[in-house]
Amino acid sequence: MLTHKQIWRGLDVLADRAGLSASGLARKAGLDATAFNPSKRYAANGTRLRWPSTESLAKVLEAVEVSFEDFAAMTSEALASGRPVPLIGLAQAGSGGFFDDAGYPTGTGWDEVRFPGFDGGRAYALEISGDSMVPVFRDGDRIVVAPDESVRRGDRVVVRTCEGEVLAKELRRMTDTKIELASLNPEYPDRVLARKDVDWIARIVWASQ
Repeated sequence: MLTHKQIWRGLDVLADRAGLSASGLARKAGLDATAFNPSKRYAANGTRLRWPSTESLAKVLEAVEVSFEDFAAMTSEALASGRPVPLIGLAQAGSGGFFDDAGYPTGTGWDEVRFPGFDGGRAYALEISGDSMVPVFRDGDRIVVAPDESVRRGDRVVVRTCEGEVLAKELRRMTDTKIELASLNPEYPDRVLARKDVDWIARIVWASQ
């Protein structure tokens, strides 16, 4: 029996093999572009698993001409291929001097990890530490964020405040003056930040869970 994690891993590997992002794979199959996004893999509160429908899976396999047997093999593959991106610890992300004005790490010498193809521009990985994002993201999980991607309500995002605090939450609302964030862990409070107090905000485009 395939697990939730294996099914989504298989779709990520399938997209990578086809040279597509998760959204590109969905579009190729005639599905909504957000159908396979990481934010769609769990319910809004992060406690309930969401699965791709059998119809969606069938359309994807037909679109890329892959058999179910081959797809099943992909569900157990490590994502060894794909695009290398810098890997940064969450504590480093909160320190000064590591990021440019757009929220991308500066300098060289970072560790690197690979993740499936991505249609956007720059991206980097953050390694989660602590339990403030449980059950969606756990200690040791790696998330890939894309500073150049636009963010919208319902996206899971990473926010860095001007004081160096780094938060991974769900974007509830963003106006010209404030950003409202919903906590991924019900034991931690939601946050409302003034826009002037936010250094940068970046959308989470992938997670290794």
